[in-house]
This record gives sequence, C-alpha cells and structure tokens, in this order.
Amino acid sequence: MRKEEVETPMMRQYKAMKREHPDAILLFRVGDFYETYGEDAVRESKILGIALTHRSNGGGESTEMAGFPYHALDTYLPKLVRAGARVAICDQMENPKLTKTLVKREITELVTPGVSIDDNVLERKENNWLCALHFNKSLIGLSFLDISTGEFLLSEGDEERAKKLIGGFAPKEILYNRDFRERFKDLFGSQYLTYEQEDWIYTLESAENRLTKHFETTSLNGFGVRKYESGIVAAGAILYYLDHTHHNHVNHITTLSRLDEDRYVWLDSFTIRNLELFGERKIRGANVERTPSLLEVIDRTITPMGGRQMNRWVAFPLKEKSLIEERLDVVGTFYDDRELTERMTTLFRSIGDLERLTSKIATRRINPREVVQLRIALDALIEVKELMEKKGGRLSEMGKQMDLCEGLANRIAQELTDNPPFQLSKGGYIRTGFDSELDDLRDISTNGRKYLTDLEEREVSQTGIPSLKVGFNNVFGYYFEVRNAHRDKVPSEWIRKQTLVNAERYITQELKEYEEKIISAQERIDLIENRLYQELLDVLIPYIPVLQKDSQIVADVDCMMGLAIAAEENDYHTPEIAEDYVIDIKCGRHPVIERFLPMGEPYISNDVYLDNDSQQILMITGPNMAGKSALLRQTALIVLMAQIGSFVPAKSAHIGIVDKIFTRVGASDNLSAGESTFMVEMSEAASIMNNLSSRSLVLFDELGRGTSTYDGMSIAWAIVEYLHENQKHRAKTLFATHYHELNEMEKHFDRIKNYSVQVKEVDGRVVFLRKLTQGGSEHSFGIHVAKLAGMPKSIVKRAGEILAQLESASSNNTVLKKSVDEIAENRSGMQLSFFQLDDPVLKSVRDEILNLDVNNLTPIEALNKLNEIKKIVKGKE
Repeated sequence: MRKEEVETPMMRQYKAMKREHPDAILLFRVGDFYETYGEDAVRESKILGIALTHRSNGGGESTEMAGFPYHALDTYLPKLVRAGARVAICDQMENPKLTKTLVKREITELVTPGVSIDDNVLERKENNWLCALHFNKSLIGLSFLDISTGEFLLSEGDEERAKKLIGGFAPKEILYNRDFRERFKDLFGSQYLTYEQEDWIYTLESAENRLTKHFETTSLNGFGVRKYESGIVAAGAILYYLDHTHHNHVNHITTLSRLDEDRYVWLDSFTIRNLELFGERKIRGANVERTPSLLEVIDRTITPMGGRQMNRWVAFPLKEKSLIEERLDVVGTFYDDRELTERMTTLFRSIGDLERLTSKIATRRINPREVVQLRIALDALIEVKELMEKKGGRLSEMGKQMDLCEGLANRIAQELTDNPPFQLSKGGYIRTGFDSELDDLRDISTNGRKYLTDLEEREVSQTGIPSLKVGFNNVFGYYFEVRNAHRDKVPSEWIRKQTLVNAERYITQELKEYEEKIISAQERIDLIENRLYQELLDVLIPYIPVLQKDSQIVADVDCMMGLAIAAEENDYHTPEIAEDYVIDIKCGRHPVIERFLPMGEPYISNDVYLDNDSQQILMITGPNMAGKSALLRQTALIVLMAQIGSFVPAKSAHIGIVDKIFTRVGASDNLSAGESTFMVEMSEAASIMNNLSSRSLVLFDELGRGTSTYDGMSIAWAIVEYLHENQKHRAKTLFATHYHELNEMEKHFDRIKNYSVQVKEVDGRVVFLRKLTQGGSEHSFGIHVAKLAGMPKSIVKRAGEILAQLESASSNNTVLKKSVDEIAENRSGMQLSFFQLDDPVLKSVRDEILNLDVNNLTPIEALNKLNEIKKIVKGKE
C-alpha cells in the first residue's frame, strides 16, 4: 500500500499547507497547540530549546514533532524570526466543537524578518526595512518598506549607489529576481537574508498596476517617481511580497517617496564602517551590545520614532544649506531654553511610539492598552503644539502643521477603560456606561449570586417554605429544592424535575429565563465588547494619514531636541554652514573617543584647515598611537555632524558644504571572498578615485601598507599626485602615512602641505603629545611603540640594531643591500649568541653547563644549578 493511502487526513492537510511555503517553518494549529513536524520540528526544537517528540502518521509510521501552546505564540515567534526563520502560521478557521469533519485550516500570515510587526521582534529605535532590488542593465532599482511604520521609498542608480543605500538602510531582508542570483552575490556577498522571486514579478506594467491599485490612483505622477522606472519595478515587487506573505491590511502605507541622491551626502559602506557611525552588533550571552559609535553619543531622543529618525539622519546628512540651517535653528532654540527642553522631554515620554501605534491601527492588531496609549499621546500633543507655536521660527511653523485629531481622544476615553488589558480575550476593556446592553449583561454576570439569593428570600417569604434552597446541577440547571414536609406549600405553576428521598426539586419560568441569561451572559459580553472595539478601530482608520504626519513632526523635533541635549552634555558649538569650499575647524575633537577616555584625561584638540586653492591636501606623518587616525576621523565626523544639523565638538567650525565623504582607513582582509588586505584597500581606493567631486572630503590612512614598501609608497605617491593634479575636481584630502618620503611632495605641489602629530622622547621613552603641527616627521618611533606594547626586550634591542644599520645605509642603494645582507648573516649570531665565546659571562655559563653530570643530577641539584646560572646572567645585566 502506498504511503499516501495510509496518511491521516490531518497529515495530508498539513502537507498541502506546507507545499505553499516549503522554505518556511509551518506552525500548524491543533487544538490549543501550534505543532510542527519533520524537518520543521527538528529546526524549531533547536532554535527554541523545546522537546522533540514523535507523532503517528498513520499506517504505523511516525514523524518528528515539536510544539508549544497557542497562547505562547508571542513568546516563541520572535525567537524563530530573530534566528532568521520564515514562519507560516496556519490557524483553525472554525470551532472544532462545531464540526464533525476535519477542521478547516488556512495560512493566515507568513512572518519573515523583513515583514514583522511584532513588538518583541522589532528594535525600538531601529527601522525594520524590507528591500527589493531590480537589476536592469546598468541601473539597479531599489525600494525600501518598513511595514511597522508605513514608510515606503524608492530610488535607482548604479552599483555604487545600490551598495551605498543597502549599507545605509541595513535591511533585514532583501528580495530580488532569482535570475540574478550570481550578480547579487558578486555585489553584496552572503551577509544579508534574502528571498528570490520569479522574474514575471519584475515588470514595469505589473508594478504600476499593483502600485496604482494600492494607492487607488490612476497613475504614479502625483508621487514624483514616474521617471524612476527601475525603482517602480522594485516597489511593485515589495507589494507582491506583502500579498504573498498574507499581509493584507496595509492602509498605513499611504505614500511612496523617492530618495534623491542630490539631497544627501554620499557615504559609501566603507565610510559608514570606518567612521563607526553605528557600531557593530556583538552578542554577549542573551544580550546584544553595540561597539561605541557616533549614534550612541549624539542620540538623546526620547521617542522610538525619534530614534529611528536619528538613524536616518546619521546615514543621510544633508547637502542643502537652508535645510541644515533650519535644523540648527531649532537645535539652538532648545539649547538656549532649558525649561522648554525639560517640559518637552516630559511630554515626549508620554507620547511613546505614535508611529508604530498608527500602523497597528491599519493592520487591526492594536490592542486596547495601545489604543489608550494613543489617547495619552493625543492629549500630550495639545501642549506640545502650544509650546512649539509660542517659540516662533521654524519650530513654530512645525507646530502649526500638527493636527490634534480633535474628538478622537474623547471618543477613546468614553469607550475604553483607563487601564484595559493587553489581550482582547481578557475582556473588560469597554467602559461601564458606554453600552446599556453590555452593562446589563455584566450586572447579570457579576451580580448573579446576589440575584439568586434575593430570589430565594423572596420565594421563602411568598411560599412560607423556610427550608427552600436554590441549587444547580449540570442536568437541568438551576432549581428550587423543597423538603417533603413542605410539599403542600409548593405553588401550582412550579414544575417538578426530580424526586429525592427527602425532597423534591422544581423549576420555574423565571428561574429558567435567568439561567439562560447567566449562562450566555459571558459569551454575549465577549461578542459585544469585540464588536464595539472593532467599530472603534473603524473610527480610528481614517485618522491614519494625520497621525503619521504628527508622528513625523514629533520625530523631527525629538531629533533636534536630542541634538541640543547632546550639545550641552558634551560642550558642542554651532557650526557655520557655507557654500564655499573651505573647511576650517578650530580645536576640533573626536566625539566618540573623548566620551570614552579615562576619567580626568583631557582630549587634545586640533585645528584643521582645508580648501581647494591653497591647502587642498594635508600630508600627515607621525608614529602609530600618536593620533593620526583619530584626527582623520574626527574631521570627517565634525563635517558630517554639521550637515546633519548638529552642533559640533569644536570651538568653532566653518564648514563649506561637502557632498561626498570617502575613507580608506585601516587594514581589513576579505578572505572569505579570496581578497587580501591589499586587494581590499586598492578596491576601496579605486572607488574613491572614480567618484570624486570638488566638494568631496577624502581620508586616506596608511594607504599601501598591504604590499611591499616601494610598491606601497609608489601607489600612495601616484594617488596623491592624481588628487592634486585632477583639473576637474580638487577633492580636499587628509593623507596619513608612514612613508616619510612623501613629505618631499610638498616641494613640488603647491596645494600639498606637510603636517605631523607631535611626539617627544624623554629618557628613552616616547611621549605622545597628540598635537598637529605644520612640518613633516622623519622619525617613526615604531620601536618605542613596540616596547610600550610589551614586546620582549631581546626583540626590541635587536630591532634597534637593525634600524641603525638600515638608516646609516639608506642613502646608497648598494650600501643598503650590503647592510641587509650583513643583517641576514648576523641573524644566526643573534639566534645563537648564547655560544659566542668572546663574552666572558657566556663562557662562564658554558663552563657551568659542561661540568654538569646530568645522569647523576637530582632535581633539587638541578634547580640550584639553574639558580646559579641565573645569577651569572643577571650580573651581566
């Protein structure tokens, strides 16, 4: 007999559901449990740490099974999604008690890392981006959606722009046409969670139809995205994915916006990483930590939506002077008015995550407690709007744009209790007095015992039966029990239901009517409460666009207020934003490093001046640990902060608008892709050279150290020369190097200036002053640094000897080669110096060892002899 013929009907149903989403873990609702079978069960048990058992599959066969109670879904689902699993939820669509056949089941939702709206999965201050890519010859279309907030964006560009946007948004999941699998891997590697879609989804006609249908428009012209055809295709692919994953309630996705390249500073993925804008995730036990970052230092936002906005501001600094100055104006307002900041901080704490609450209204997954939070937020917005309008300027303009949704807060207050439960199933969330029928049913349910007691007392009085009692059983419900001694007093309209040895049991019409009420009361209460709640959601849904606009304003204000708080905490000052090509920073500091210095240790500030006409390139030399890398990074971070709209860690800063920031900082292997350190740094350098502009800021740190000295120095020279001689674009550049020979370039190129980070030698020790001064450095102090790092004394000493020989021979190539040969020959002398007999101390040690009778030496004698030899050697030192 074939296997299909012996499978149980339920297992056949399960396998049919599984075929719909073979790559997802299928949570199959069976009674009060979600069960998984086969490979899904094995995978689930490992992720969740739950027991793996077996279930009969019919015909004597069995399959692996794991499961958990249905009410624990909110606990276990986030763990599965965070582990990168796609999870299909299959629910029972009818009550098993009301059917005699196989229970009807359907997949109600497919949850993936990119389309999760579960609070336990989402990070409070991070967007949960889903990305779709459309590869179209030389262009790549991109679209980004955060279903938890409703933000929907698109763009298009070349491979570099695609990499930049992916790096900036850090999507949790990426969709693409399966025909471009190899191209995707070549561009983005395997670090992202992906899902491959069919090629027919990626057509312009299909995408436009989906988008216009969703937005209920005849065209996309009103969104200003019509010319971004590749981006439109990507956006259409996202909407298809929402259908595919059963996300049908998406009324909160109300607009489609374009990401204009001209509005934002170009930060490629290398720069985002090298400047440590966001830090890296590190998992320590059950906790997820991030390394120190710029975002950690300047993010003082109160609301989650403000935190998410700050993430975007850091990833996408502005290039338009007026927009930057508008932000700086509001930051200054909060900086100057501490009382306003403190009051707004209090109000923002009560607003909470208005943006995601609004999205939950659209998906009808907002619980009663969250609706009450929405009411609290609306109440707080009344005073927020008033305070903003009073201040004047840009803050006042933003306040006037807010809509208080008048009447909505009152409707919520009238309908819902002040402290309702999270779950609808708990009941009790509709306020007493809102619905008379509900009030009556509650009175029956809660006061039923009192009613029965009153009824019993009334019937005792009317019948004169003192022993009359009201009772209940599962056979015929409520009844009156009368002892046989009083049977003659029973009213004629009572109906006898049961005869006992010493008593009779009766029912009455009134008792049966009340019984019907009290038994069905709770069920009817649940139905009425749920109906009233769904009607309330119907009232809330039309307010979604208005609430989203208010959320955006609050997020922006929260960011600017947070920047003012960070400025006060860290002694930041207002930058001057200009249209010229000058960067002039006085007493600049690294915003992250200074926060993590040991207590009491001051950060040494530095001045940096760059322009396109006289001082385009700074050639910075100095030893490791002197502060070259910190100087480079702090310059870029100060520029970036200024163009975010933040005050900056400097006494003053004149910032000529920068449109691109490039970095080639530090050495990093990409061994998994077969790329060496040198290949990586050359790839990064090539990307910089191919994307320069006159407003670019370029940072090079130790370029060329991944190859031989002469190769590296030659490449470094050629790149600096190219930057200087480029007639089209004079990119401002900070170039830190160990190649002191590059200091010679200052003599031959007008706009190259030598600088060095000061150090001094005191009693054989190197002291790092960390101060930038004009003029090159000719000494690296590398051996001193090795000594500070704890290198063995013998190695430090030998390195000094080799350095002396090389420095004395460096002027003559032939002499240099001879010196290198001598060093190599002396290597054996170095390794075997213990046996060089021209040293009297070593002769003594040799004699002591040769005179030992090793075969008859006891352990204690050996230790004593070793101690004597130690004294001889110590005497030499």
